[in-house]
Amino acid sequence: MRRRLTLREKVEARIAERGDDAFLTREFTDLGGERQVLRALRELTEAGKLIRLGYGAYARAEISPITQKPMLAGDGFGSVSRQVLDKLKVGWGPTSAERDYNEGRSTQVPMTARVRLRPGTRISRKLRYKTMELAFER
Repeated sequence: MRRRLTLREKVEARIAERGDDAFLTREFTDLGGERQVLRALRELTEAGKLIRLGYGAYARAEISPITQKPMLAGDGFGSVSRQVLDKLKVGWGPTSAERDYNEGRSTQVPMTARVRLRPGTRISRKLRYKTMELAFER
């Protein structure tokens, strides 16, 4: 007789089969109750498989070969935070500094994680990773 998967194992399996690096809590609520899902996500965060970015937002983690500590997987904080905004259905676009760089009008590479919010878009969440925080332009 096969052993039933725990909720943590189900969440872990869903993360493994998905191609994206950002996850919202509500993506796992069909697997169990809200408190149980939050507990499973917290356990995965403590195990170094996820990183919490903010309220209800998590990112895939990988172990750094240098420090042996969890770090963001994928293309970094800017990319992961934009995936979270997409999943939250927040209208955003590149900043003017990014557009200038991409179109060759500037040689300065934008270093901070910033997005320009579309007119009429409201968001009150904070997305953070270590010392970085996603900034919004209006």
